[in-house]
Amino acid sequence: MPEITATERDARHLQRAIELAGRARGQTSPNPIVGAVVVKDGRVMGEGITQPPGQQHAETMALAACEGNTAGATMYVSLEPCCHQGRTPPCTEAILGAGIARVVIASDDPTPKAAGRGPGILRDEGVRVDFVDGEIGELARMLNQPFRKHARTGRPLVVFKSAMTLDGKVATRTGDSQWISGEASRARAHRWRAESDAVAVGIGTALVDDPRLTARIEGVARQPRRVVFDSEARLPLDSQLVRELADVPLIVVCSRAAARTSVPALEAAGGDVIVATGENEAARVEHALDELGARDIQSLLLEGGPHLAGAFLEAGEIDEARIFLAPLMLGGAKAKTAVEGIGLDQIAGAARALATEAERIEDDVLIVARFKEW
Repeated sequence: MPEITATERDARHLQRAIELAGRARGQTSPNPIVGAVVVKDGRVMGEGITQPPGQQHAETMALAACEGNTAGATMYVSLEPCCHQGRTPPCTEAILGAGIARVVIASDDPTPKAAGRGPGILRDEGVRVDFVDGEIGELARMLNQPFRKHARTGRPLVVFKSAMTLDGKVATRTGDSQWISGEASRARAHRWRAESDAVAVGIGTALVDDPRLTARIEGVARQPRRVVFDSEARLPLDSQLVRELADVPLIVVCSRAAARTSVPALEAAGGDVIVATGENEAARVEHALDELGARDIQSLLLEGGPHLAGAFLEAGEIDEARIFLAPLMLGGAKAKTAVEGIGLDQIAGAARALATEAERIEDDVLIVARFKEW
């Protein structure tokens, strides 16, 4: 789509639409998060945020909030309006019915059923449609990276999270790791769980820590699905992950090496078992991500451990890393590092981040590195 440079007024209203969209993190999947603002004669008439699946989209929410005649108004929206009938009617119909004269869009929708069709319909009906370029478009695209990757690849966006010491250790030589990061950092990680479709760990972490992998903070709209990469299906039936199956779904990713009796036992307990195939761990990670994507998992928070992280890195399937650095040093050649695996021979082959950010969280430093943009 041809893009324009936003005017100061356009930029202000689009920034507001993006801000509104950000409030819906973790609440709309598999739909994208979207914000919309309706403006007429310099006055904001209504604002809207996409609601949970099956409920109204941002555009119709904004129109419903309007008082007065919307004919000739401008709508600012963070993502192009949909034109297809899903659980809700097409937003293009609502826009046309409201007499909106101009629609200003911050980012495209890459899904095949959308991909410019909505803006095309609006233009055919005489509505002026403008896509903006520059920083605003980038901000809008960053909001929906999980949705965008899933639309283009069928796989979830993978965010690798770890907490490590200044010398790069995630546990002592005896395996003790609680707690490296501070309380505020751990609360942030729980917020990330609440915003993710699923949280994944390896069987080593599951056996040692017996985690719940739930988001234990206030205001959680829904719990993430829990995923355990467990090649031999060794997850105990009395683990917390299995015991809480009635409340939060569990997916176990195993290989053909799993014991014949283990898989039926996990399934009988209510678990969803994926048998990932491939000639090596990296290939099995790719297969597993395909299967998770087919289950409408668009965002996966990868929490460990080091062996699983190494397999994801070798598969080229870490899209973003969020690393807490704590003001500690452990030392020890046998103390665990964050990422294992075969590793590289040359620095030149390392995965290099496209962008990085750093934030102080009490005594810790959070480093966010984005490796891919979708």
